[in-house]
Amino acid sequence: MVSEVDKSISFDGRDIRLKVGLLAPQAGGSVLVQSEETAVLVTATRNKAREGIDFLPLTVDYEERLYAAGRIPGGFLRREGRPPEKAILTGRLIDRPMRPLFPSWMRDDLQIVATTMALDERVPPDVLAVTGASIATLIAGIPFNGPMAAVRVGLIGDDFIINPTYQEIETGDLDLVVAGTPEGVIMVEAGANQLPEQDIIEAIDFGYEVVRDLIQAQLDLLAELGIEQVKLTAPEADLTLENFISDRAKESIREILHHFEYSKTERDAALDQVKESVNAAIAELPEDDAVRVRSPQTRKRLATRSKA
Repeated sequence: MVSEVDKSISFDGRDIRLKVGLLAPQAGGSVLVQSEETAVLVTATRNKAREGIDFLPLTVDYEERLYAAGRIPGGFLRREGRPPEKAILTGRLIDRPMRPLFPSWMRDDLQIVATTMALDERVPPDVLAVTGASIATLIAGIPFNGPMAAVRVGLIGDDFIINPTYQEIETGDLDLVVAGTPEGVIMVEAGANQLPEQDIIEAIDFGYEVVRDLIQAQLDLLAELGIEQVKLTAPEADLTLENFISDRAKESIREILHHFEYSKTERDAALDQVKESVNAAIAELPEDDAVRVRSPQTRKRLATRSKA
């Protein structure tokens, strides 16, 4: 059980409050990120890896509730409707800087859910949710190359503004979201009104300075909670199949790609021949050979037998 902590960080006269241990105690990690009257609850959970998958099953959901703006659905249906386009785009905004920071070998089921609990007409909740995703993941003890944080940078006249209001975004010349880790910037998303390149570079640098402050706030929060960031070592990779394929296909593929006069159709046909030759070589191996056991064809056949 995580003890209740309330931490605040201020920049440009605007505060961001981080509340931990107040809501969603059954989640692996949860945090309430608040700025003015906008509050976003972000939770992160982890389940053990499913057998046989070769990707990271990360699910990121951003949920907007009508009650956050003081509205209750009326009429025959008193349920929330389908997610609007803005909610889908905000989920992607959270996913983009988070996904590359998980270990490439990780296969655990992960879910990050950001729910808008209260909505201020001035403060957008999306960048709060991005920072909250990092905090919740760290508290949950999920291996993660963070901390990570994000801020929005606006431009009013000649002045950059951190986390501008809706009105300032609409009237300004820049709407830029920058996310970063202690090592540097990892994501930039921007819309601008014909600004020179130098202004964009300065805006990124300006935003990253605040990102570093938010990262330090996360580290201080972890220290206050007595939580150590989990850093796992990568499991030893079995390169038996990879080395077998490399020995038989590497030079052939290099030679094909050096024929710049080939059309796309000719190049693809030549690469297909290399693929067929490697598959044939694997098929000629004994059934118990380590290469054949690890081949996709054998795994697919075994999976079909298990389902039957």
